Amino acid sequence: MSVAAFGLAAGLSWGVGDFAGGLATRRIGVYAVIVVSYAVGLLLLIALALVSAERFPLGRDLGWASAAGASGALGLIALWRALAVGKMGIAAPATAVMAAAVPVVFASVTVGIPGGMQILGLVLAFAGLWLVSRRESGGRTVHPAALRLALIAGLGFGLYFVLIRQAAVIAVYWTLVAARGTSLLLVVVLALAAGGIRFPPRHLLPLVLAAGMLDVTGNVFFVIAARAGRLDVAAVLASLYPAATVVLARMVLRERLARLQVLGIVVALIAIPLLVVP
Repeated sequence: MSVAAFGLAAGLSWGVGDFAGGLATRRIGVYAVIVVSYAVGLLLLIALALVSAERFPLGRDLGWASAAGASGALGLIALWRALAVGKMGIAAPATAVMAAAVPVVFASVTVGIPGGMQILGLVLAFAGLWLVSRRESGGRTVHPAALRLALIAGLGFGLYFVLIRQAAVIAVYWTLVAARGTSLLLVVVLALAAGGIRFPPRHLLPLVLAAGMLDVTGNVFFVIAARAGRLDVAAVLASLYPAATVVLARMVLRERLARLQVLGIVVALIAIPLLVVP
């Protein structure tokens, strides 16, 4: 129950946070949003770590946390760019499928081959990806860059799931502080290389702050879930986050999808829980 509760809580936090971050990115660019949201998240994590009085991770754990932070940062940059240039209702599920598949493959190698239902889930997942990439009504295709970015984001998040679980052996909050510090440093370097960092205008600050805080709570919930049970189960349940993003995109942005694309999203979302069945 702990794995299910915290895994789903992580998915809800990430789904709402990605909607806020993707919406802000459409207006001011990905680096401005991520740098500020990461900085806010880092301060929140430091406060939680100080209150918890945990030991700071050292040696190998610190290395895993830093690698997780770099992977997660690259994944988030790719995802929020995908959400900015394409339809959120397509980019988010495509990312989630890839993010869920990576821990399942990792668990297959380290724990054992997945069962029949998990194999069915993987087949359905990739069928869903094929469907969401089909032509829309009116002859327009899905933005190829958005779909490519979504798959890259999913790979980054999948690696993050694996790496952060390896790191979070003795601590939760300090492990996330180390990961987030690495993420922030990497994003700042990339932002400076791309032309500098622009502070978000005042009217977008609520979106950016919400994205940062929800990303942090999602990370905390995920690490707790992964420590309470199997990594692949926690990761797949957390990967249900597109449900929140898709619902918000439909309600707020009035996004409309072609029938085949709707079918693809449904198939992809059905595939995710199948991946946790033994």
